[in-house]
Amino acid sequence: MSHSSTLYVGLDVHKESIAVAYVAQDHDAEVISLGIIGTRHCDIDHLIRKLPSKATQLVFVYEAEPCGYWLYRYCTRKGSDCWIVAPSLIPQKPGDRVKMDRRDAVQLARLMRSGDLTRVYVPPVAEEAIRDRTRAREDTRRALKSAKFRLKAFLLRQDIRYVGRANWNSAHLRWLSAVVCPTRAQHIVFQEYVRAVHEHPERLQRLAQERQEQVTSWRLHPVVEALQALRGVLLTVAVTMGAEIGDLTRVDTPRELMNFLGLIPSEYSSGEQRRQGSITKAGHTHARRVLVEGA
Repeated sequence: MSHSSTLYVGLDVHKESIAVAYVAQDHDAEVISLGIIGTRHCDIDHLIRKLPSKATQLVFVYEAEPCGYWLYRYCTRKGSDCWIVAPSLIPQKPGDRVKMDRRDAVQLARLMRSGDLTRVYVPPVAEEAIRDRTRAREDTRRALKSAKFRLKAFLLRQDIRYVGRANWNSAHLRWLSAVVCPTRAQHIVFQEYVRAVHEHPERLQRLAQERQEQVTSWRLHPVVEALQALRGVLLTVAVTMGAEIGDLTRVDTPRELMNFLGLIPSEYSSGEQRRQGSITKAGHTHARRVLVEGA
């Protein structure tokens, strides 16, 4: 093929493999599937060294997946441009029911050349660390809720009932410490359930202490302080909003922010008839959840 100034490289990234396809910026150029490579840094280096013979500029693109941002940061450190796109924003043909790694890589390269992809915001490393901490707290809260549910379900199966007014207060915890199950094996299981209920609050406390220390040196600390001036917004909500949304200067209008959070109303309109429904909930789940809790 002839030399082209830009080469668009579609990557379908998985834990152990990456499907690669590339296409030149010429509209009549054919998308070429390069095959499957590994996910080690040396595999990426070999790919980057191999492709410049066909172009002077490389633009990589891959879907936002559990593999995170490491590939984006590695490619940009090597001097190449890289896009991460949201899977929900990738155009799909209604009748296309075939999904394979090679086809996905070819589609990404083709759509990147045609300009039909929208890149997602990639946070700095320090900002991602704050976000990981807030999500770890959310995971721990869910784990605590599940642990309590499992303990109550176990006691119900044994017909062991608490007659107090409220669960998980000091009186309930004292009652749990005095519970004796019918058999030794069941009592061991009960103790493990109780231990799980006690461990998660300790983990929440440790995460809260670390969050307080880390937020004070965060570049968005002034934003966190300003958000707490709003009614119902305390430190947890403010930090989560800052970590999930990131730099607010990338949002041009309030409606764009509401769309990002999934807070705009759904609409079913035709002709002169206009009907609006509940919020779309199509945006950022984590940020929207803490906003609802703080409202």
